[in-house]
Amino acid sequence: MGKDYYGILGVDKTASQDEIKKAFRKLAHQHHPDKDNGDEAKFKELNEAYQVIGKEDKRKQYDQYGSSFDQQGGFGGGMNWDDFMKGARQGGFQGQGQGQGQGQNFDMGDLNEIFGDIFGFGGGRRQQRKADAATRGRDVEMNIQVTFEEAIFGIEKEVEIYKDTVCDTCHGTGGHPEATEEQCAQCQGQGVIEQISRSFFGMVKSQAVCPECSGTGKKYSKICDTCSGNGRYKQNKKLTVKIPAGVDNGQTIRLSDEGEAGLKGGTNGDLFLHVLVEESSEFVRQGDDIISKSIISPARAALGVRKEIKTVEGIVELKIPAGTQSGKVFRLRNKGVVSLQGMGKGDHLVKVEVEIPNKLNRQQKKLYQELLDSE
Repeated sequence: MGKDYYGILGVDKTASQDEIKKAFRKLAHQHHPDKDNGDEAKFKELNEAYQVIGKEDKRKQYDQYGSSFDQQGGFGGGMNWDDFMKGARQGGFQGQGQGQGQGQNFDMGDLNEIFGDIFGFGGGRRQQRKADAATRGRDVEMNIQVTFEEAIFGIEKEVEIYKDTVCDTCHGTGGHPEATEEQCAQCQGQGVIEQISRSFFGMVKSQAVCPECSGTGKKYSKICDTCSGNGRYKQNKKLTVKIPAGVDNGQTIRLSDEGEAGLKGGTNGDLFLHVLVEESSEFVRQGDDIISKSIISPARAALGVRKEIKTVEGIVELKIPAGTQSGKVFRLRNKGVVSLQGMGKGDHLVKVEVEIPNKLNRQQKKLYQELLDSE
C-alpha cells in the first residue's frame, strides 16, 4: 500500500473524519517547525496524510488502491509543499493551486482554519469576525423571579438593567456634535492595520483591527463631552420582558440586542434572563405535568367518593372509586402546563393518600372492631 497514512496520524482505519481531523490538529501543533522541538519533515508528512484520509472521497481511493493513487503533487491529494508555502506566506489559501506546473484542485477549507490557528494568519473573513467581536457590546446576564402561577400562564414584567447604552449626544459616534469627521491617520481610513510576523515560512503579512479607531476608519476633531469619545455610557434602563407561558425554573430567556451597546456603531450584546420560579405550597411541577395530593379517610377509600380537586385552572371534580389504595395516582388530562415546544399541554396528576387516624373515640373503635371481627 505504500505509506501508512493512518499510522502517521496515529488513528485506526475505522476512525471517523472528526477523529482524523482532531489527530491532525494535535500533531500539527506538536511538530510545528517554529517550535524548539519541531520537525519540518514530520510536519510535511502529517499534511500529506491529512490531505488524503482527511477527505472522504480520497480516503476511499486510498483504502482501495494505496498511497500511489494520487501523488502527483507530492503533498498528498494533488497539492505540493511549494503550493502550501505560497499560500501560507499570503496569509491563507484559495480553492486552486499550482502543483509541478499544472493546475490542480485541492480543498483547503479545513486547513485554512487549522493553520490559521497554528500560524496566526486568517484572511478577510477572520479579520471581519475579529472586528465585529471588538466592537460588539457585552452580553448581560441577570436573574428574574416569578411565581409558580406566573410561570404557568406567562406574564410581562419590568426589569431594570444597569448597562452601557448609546450616547444620546453623539448617537454612538464618539464625536462632538460640532466636530468634523476625519480619516483615521493610523489606518488611513481602512479600519485595519497590517502586521508582519515571522514564521518558518518566512515573513507572514496579516491584518488586525485598528486600535485607534476600533475598525471604523474615522476620527473626529473633537470628542463628545457626554461620553468622553466612547460613544456610550452606563445608565439604568427599564425594559418590559415577556415571560412565556410554560417556562420552568432554571431556564434562560435570550433577548437579542438588549445587552450593552456596541462600541461606535457595533452591534449590541444580548440579554440573558435566568428564570427562578418560586415553589408552590399546593403543587409540584414535573416537566409539563403538575402533581398534587388528596387526602381521604379509610372509609372513603373503601366506599369511594367524589372529591373537588384544585388545579391551576380551577376546581375539577374527581371520582375516586371504591377500593382505592393509598398512593394511587389519577390523571386529569390537559390540566397541566402549556408546552414551550407547542406540543399541547401536560396533565394534572392527583396522588391519593389514605389517612389513618391517630386517635379513635369509643364509637370509632367499636366500628373498627366490628370490621376486624368480620374479616
